[in-house]
Amino acid sequence: MDRTDVDVLVVGSGPAGSTTARYAAMGGANVMFIERRPEVGVPVRCGEFMPSLGEIKSMFPNLEDAESLFDIPKELRCLETRGIKLVDPKDKVTLLDFEGYTTDRDRFDQYLANLAVEEGAVLEKSCLFKGIEGGIAKTSQGDIRYKVIIGADGPGSRVARSLGLPRNQNPYPAVTAQVKGDFEPYLYMFFGDVAPGAYSWIIPKDGRANIGVGFSPKFSNGNLSDYFDKFAERRGFKDCTKLEGKYVPSEGPISKTVVGNGMVVGDAAGQVISVNGGGIPLAMIAGRICGKVASANIASGSPLADYETQWRHVMEKPLKTAAFNKKLADTFAFRSEKSTVMCMNILGQRRMGNLIRCKRIFP
Repeated sequence: MDRTDVDVLVVGSGPAGSTTARYAAMGGANVMFIERRPEVGVPVRCGEFMPSLGEIKSMFPNLEDAESLFDIPKELRCLETRGIKLVDPKDKVTLLDFEGYTTDRDRFDQYLANLAVEEGAVLEKSCLFKGIEGGIAKTSQGDIRYKVIIGADGPGSRVARSLGLPRNQNPYPAVTAQVKGDFEPYLYMFFGDVAPGAYSWIIPKDGRANIGVGFSPKFSNGNLSDYFDKFAERRGFKDCTKLEGKYVPSEGPISKTVVGNGMVVGDAAGQVISVNGGGIPLAMIAGRICGKVASANIASGSPLADYETQWRHVMEKPLKTAAFNKKLADTFAFRSEKSTVMCMNILGQRRMGNLIRCKRIFP
């Protein structure tokens, strides 16, 4: 394309970008969303777990009309899960009742992108966003003139940087892979088993599982692939697929997500649960708000600042609670194997359940 003119330009086609594009198009805006890779959702760099609708509503009590947003087809659900097993460095297991399901993120992301296209949004793949010059987005496929630009381009967002918005601080590096096998319908989360400040997971699917490792650079200075190899060897995993890496925001939402005629959403806005890295439902919640606000701005000139107000009303308190809990864990639990064991014993089942659900762990 030489130059394209649109009402709303969304950079990124993950759950945040596709949901934003969908709802902006539903509101009547002329929408384009761009993806730097040749295929949406590939490669997969995610644990691929979705909490149940009940769990989402419990975590975000101010969320309205969750049913329509999370009406996901059954064929995208690989395995219904019954709970989460939290494992300390001594292999002591704490079982939490926490329902949800696992999915294939490539198919899931492509489904959300198709919903946006069905509403009239135009998807451009293999289109790299480079920066903004005079209200025009410079991309690898040419210039795009926009009225509103939205960054849904991950924790290191180029859009956020171009707009002068805050950056995510201290993101966690993580790697993930898949392994074949039969697994019980429980997520396993291991803390401190491969290094201080490191965590690992097994997320079951249909005849396979998503496995991975992440760590806090504050407490561990090792190599992620070495940590993964240690984890896989300890748990008896062989013939894993290729490792894929990403960074996970770990300190809660950024302080400002709107400036001028630009907004950021999803990982780019730090809209991630700090204590477990969960981000898919949050990306969709914020994306719906962002898309509606963008289309209303185009249609009637209503302020983009409404996005900031609305998403914070739904998500800020739980996310800030999760970030605070994460800092407590960093301060007291992650410093050594011994401190991790002691803190998990002190917390017990009820408080660790609150931790996972973005609720206060102490009165």
